[in-house]
Amino acid sequence: MSFIPQEKILKVLLGFNPWWNIGRIPKNLIKPVKRLAFYEAKKIFYHPQIRREIILSGPRRVGKTTIMYQMMDEVMTSSSPKQILYVSFDHPMLKLCHIGEILEVFENNISNGNKELYLFFDEIQYASDWDTWLKTLYDQNPQYKIVATGSASPIISTKMNESGVGRWTQIKVPTLSFYEYIELIGIPKPLIPKGIKPTSLKQLGQKQLTELMVSLHPLQKYFHHYLLIGGFPEVALTQDISFAQKVIREDVVDKVLKRDIVSLFNVRNVSEFEKIFLYLCMTSSNIVVQETIAKEVGVSRQTISNYLELLEQANLIYSSRPIDLKGKKVLKSKPKIYLADPAIRNAVLMLGEEVMTDPLEMGIIIETAVYKHIHTFFYSQHLDIGYYRDGKTQKEIDIIVSFPIGRILIEVKYKHNSTISEHEAIVEWANDPQTKGAIVVTKKDDDYGITKHEAKTSIIRIPAFAFLYLLGQAEKEGYELL
Repeated sequence: MSFIPQEKILKVLLGFNPWWNIGRIPKNLIKPVKRLAFYEAKKIFYHPQIRREIILSGPRRVGKTTIMYQMMDEVMTSSSPKQILYVSFDHPMLKLCHIGEILEVFENNISNGNKELYLFFDEIQYASDWDTWLKTLYDQNPQYKIVATGSASPIISTKMNESGVGRWTQIKVPTLSFYEYIELIGIPKPLIPKGIKPTSLKQLGQKQLTELMVSLHPLQKYFHHYLLIGGFPEVALTQDISFAQKVIREDVVDKVLKRDIVSLFNVRNVSEFEKIFLYLCMTSSNIVVQETIAKEVGVSRQTISNYLELLEQANLIYSSRPIDLKGKKVLKSKPKIYLADPAIRNAVLMLGEEVMTDPLEMGIIIETAVYKHIHTFFYSQHLDIGYYRDGKTQKEIDIIVSFPIGRILIEVKYKHNSTISEHEAIVEWANDPQTKGAIVVTKKDDDYGITKHEAKTSIIRIPAFAFLYLLGQAEKEGYELL
């Protein structure tokens, strides 16, 4: 039992749950714009046949808690506010309590014996034996509906395999897509016919394609601000770039590196860990040679491998593996590492608006943004998303999405001249029967259309801002890309 008196626990809970007294969720907590993950969680939360607890995982400051408040607001339209419990286990006192004690205080003082309860647990990885409690609550209380958040995906994923199978569903909440960013800042969305998606542009006539690009053109002026800081809802609206980046460094990066990972995974040398992450920020979108990093930092290769895995599971980086022409991952390969959002890299390296005129930096930023959007779109399908590079010829394809029935190729050419020759890998692979889509992501707003290459699969050029927006819309509408 906890040594903390129940009246003190109740006092903390009253602070977390003002709706018990005022009868509603404060407006400043629910926000007017809903993330795509909200709709995914809502579908599971209200499913009429399949019951699941929901865990929202993802980087800090992407809106996981806001999604919970929005769900609570909807619950309150048909239920009593006193049936709803919100708890943040980030609170120092509640870290010393187990979930059972908190529920006992809630049931004895607030819920008035109501058996149908709605429980929302924030940063659940800090709760003692949280996985056992979720299992117990699921098994013994079928009338409870439970939503939790967790910023530490390694803990969540491991416990899911042990206790969560058939009991809870993990929903990953990424940073904002460009489409969501446009929604958040309140820009009128262009009227686009249903069913339009990046891979379908090759089926449009030139007139239709031009009309589409003209309708998307007004969005381009918001694109650079999105790339700088727009991935995080809390700072996306500000014009103060330096302050926004300070918030991202302190609340997103530092808290994960210096607190979450250190406390949850017993990483002893924080300075060493920070050096590795800084190296990855500088080399985002490049192939990582673990031996090189190990030599630079002065640690073993295995240590680098372990740290990379932790950073990926902590939602700070993505790892892309090489894929061969048959669509298989290459064993014992060197991964490409991407930051989870360009804004993280910009914040850590303190890259301001001047970076938008640096062609080399913009190439890295755009490829990072493209990979992040592709990864987000396909994560629930568990597909292989990798790259191709021939060690002898140095021919490469930046991003390859492998399906059971084919593949999509994506090459980032964010430069004034996006011309590709007949001998480049994307042209060769476009002639393979397994290739169902081939896209070149370009820079200029007038650089679009079918390339002139003779290939079995047409190669379509799409400006970066248009590609990311259309991909986000396809995700919102639930379209498949093949």
